[in-house]
Amino acid sequence: MANEKRSPTASLILSQGISLIRFYSALFLGGLLLWIWHHGIPSYLLSPVNLELDRYHLPPNIAKKSWKWNDIEPSEDLVWHSCFDNFKCARLLLPLDWTDSSKPGRITLAIIKIPATDLSDYRGAVWTNPGGPGGSGVYSLRRNGHNVQKIVGRNHDIISFDPRGIGASTPSLNCWGSKQNSKVWKLQDVGLIDSHPGILYDAYARASALSGACQETMNQATTGQESLLNHVSTASVARDMLEIMTKMGTEKMKYWGFSYGTYLGGVFAAMYPDKVERLVSDGNVDYLEWSTNTHTSFLHDSDKILEAFYTYCHAAGPRLCSFYSPTTTEISRRISLILSNLKTHPIIVPSVDPISLPEIITYSSLKRLISAVFYRPVLLFPSLANVLQSLELGNGAPFVDLVSTFGMRIPFTCDCDSCHSDLGGPDEDADIEASDDAMAAVMCSDGGEMNDTAEEFTLYAEKLIAGAQATGAVNVNFRMTCVGWKAKAKFRFTGPFTGNTSHPILYIANQADNVTPLRSAIANSHGFSGSAVLIQESYGHTSLTAPSLCTATHIHNYFQTGVLPPSGTRCKADIEPFGSLSKADFLSASISSNDHNEDSEVGMKLEKEMEFREAAWELMMNSDVRFRY
Repeated sequence: MANEKRSPTASLILSQGISLIRFYSALFLGGLLLWIWHHGIPSYLLSPVNLELDRYHLPPNIAKKSWKWNDIEPSEDLVWHSCFDNFKCARLLLPLDWTDSSKPGRITLAIIKIPATDLSDYRGAVWTNPGGPGGSGVYSLRRNGHNVQKIVGRNHDIISFDPRGIGASTPSLNCWGSKQNSKVWKLQDVGLIDSHPGILYDAYARASALSGACQETMNQATTGQESLLNHVSTASVARDMLEIMTKMGTEKMKYWGFSYGTYLGGVFAAMYPDKVERLVSDGNVDYLEWSTNTHTSFLHDSDKILEAFYTYCHAAGPRLCSFYSPTTTEISRRISLILSNLKTHPIIVPSVDPISLPEIITYSSLKRLISAVFYRPVLLFPSLANVLQSLELGNGAPFVDLVSTFGMRIPFTCDCDSCHSDLGGPDEDADIEASDDAMAAVMCSDGGEMNDTAEEFTLYAEKLIAGAQATGAVNVNFRMTCVGWKAKAKFRFTGPFTGNTSHPILYIANQADNVTPLRSAIANSHGFSGSAVLIQESYGHTSLTAPSLCTATHIHNYFQTGVLPPSGTRCKADIEPFGSLSKADFLSASISSNDHNEDSEVGMKLEKEMEFREAAWELMMNSDVRFRY
């Protein structure tokens, strides 16, 4: 049982419960335009030059703190300490190499918990993971953990952690040695591979150079133990989770994983099927594609989201959609013309003061913005319409304003107090949403070496773009990331992704998800007996893209009672693109004619539904388009 520094009274209360754990968050996600949950778009999705969104910080009301991770001495026992505001934190020492835990190498994991507030019916812990790979569980839980708790039930603790090498966990994955080097590298971005002839070869060489530099930096940083790069596979992280469970004294896991977090959940379920008590897999990465580094069908639904933009913009009319046209075909034609013109006539945005610099809106930057918007259509379709309408008139200022609002531009100044400091250690303010450096390290560890020549990769890229014209060129970088990657995982899980888990798995997918399509959820579910697939009738990445009382209720019931909806159940989203984004309007629309029913049971049900809707709304507003997966 974990030791916690607390008063005798608190100790007595806490000791009444504890029997499970598992972990939470949200490509996802993950996974870009995230003015809202994990804030941040990776350099792969939004690119370095104008759309750099790889590191975001918590809002001031959340980020203020005097407490730091270094205040906790790492321990081989799980010792909880008060941290931030009303959270519990721990730093746990674990073996670097799970294939031989007797070796001296150690890592330190940063773990965070929101304690249950309803101890009368305590149900253990729900774990979460936000995706990435590279997403900080600490960041996501601080930002969204309380809303997750409202949905799964206040009788659960909510637990997350920064996976090995990420965030406040140490040692850290750091490909560049300094923030300055990282920023300079990203400023050298070459653009999308279909923007101009020959760029694919530049991008291929750049990916190979990044792989070599990352491995050289990490090898030089190694002191007295093996390189961390050989020990960051998803299998190692799943084994870490099992060990944390053991330290907590719980036997089975409850888990809600988003985006890449679904792959982590799938690996855990396949490796330890008898340890699964509840597992929600939300926004599903295809297990086989990820584990083999093939990445051929993950964009299967992305063009459907572009078509949804045409449809919803046309239906909204000119008052709500500034890019309205009398037909959806005309909307499509106008977007194609804007992109075509930008290839040969980029739009210049002059500097507005002596401090700022002029900016250039290119084909690549607009494509990346469109790809990012696809993560959160409800929130961002109206903004995309405004940008397109302005670009059509030769005005790039709204584009710059939008990406500035979302923190998607590299600043023209450098924080010289920290530009030479190491990244991601606990000594600094580790309120960072995610690490792009972790993307390659984890993905290439899981998928193995990618030996395609530039010519062979060209064929892959052509097929991907042909099947996903809206976002294929942006997302080619997923697989290209592993060009030249030589570090091999000591502990790698390649399947089979099958098992008879202690309790069946709940898979959740949108009807169209830009990077984790419905077909992936269906394919993954086939390996685990008794599992069910719930389809949310929304567009974008993970169920957090739009609030749905129906989805939230099924998730709550699953965690509380274990009851699964029938596979194929469809849940409507409670808001659509170009709908009102007023929270007051959204919540008032949920008030039914029974609101004033004096029946206490009905009143409690309505109160619970209102709580679900409010939590789902907040999760949408705080959700991230950052993660590739």
